[in-house]
Amino acid sequence: MLKRDIKGILGGAGLAVVGLFAAWYGQVNYEFGGVHNMGPGFLPVILGGVLALLGALIAIPAWFRAGAPVSTEWGSAGFVILSIAVFGGLLALAGLVVATLVAVLLALVPDRKLGWGTKCKVALGIALITYSIFSLGLGMAIKTWPWSG
Repeated sequence: MLKRDIKGILGGAGLAVVGLFAAWYGQVNYEFGGVHNMGPGFLPVILGGVLALLGALIAIPAWFRAGAPVSTEWGSAGFVILSIAVFGGLLALAGLVVATLVAVLLALVPDRKLGWGTKCKVALGIALITYSIFSLGLGMAIKTWPWSG
């Protein structure tokens, strides 16, 4: 029995579903227009269709080839989900920088290859990038530090 490429099938099918949803949503909720007079629904419908086509081009060949067995590291997945929840909970209370630091450190807990010094450097780097993009670059009105209003 052929063991199909489950990662390719699920990845392609996921892209196709998202593309079909975007195309459907754009068609139903926005005016499509035409090539010379594009409406707000033109781009979502076209890009959604292209994404659905690309997803099918990934999923269909994956159905006919063998793939490696899929394994899930539930501990790592749990820490990533926990880090997202903690980030959401801390953002208003502690600010963007602290919430990012804590979330990244939580997500890196299961990684045994990195030492805590490296994990802290990664967290600081991502917090700096996040602060630079959202606070400095985009000027978003978001609490940055626990003491900022």
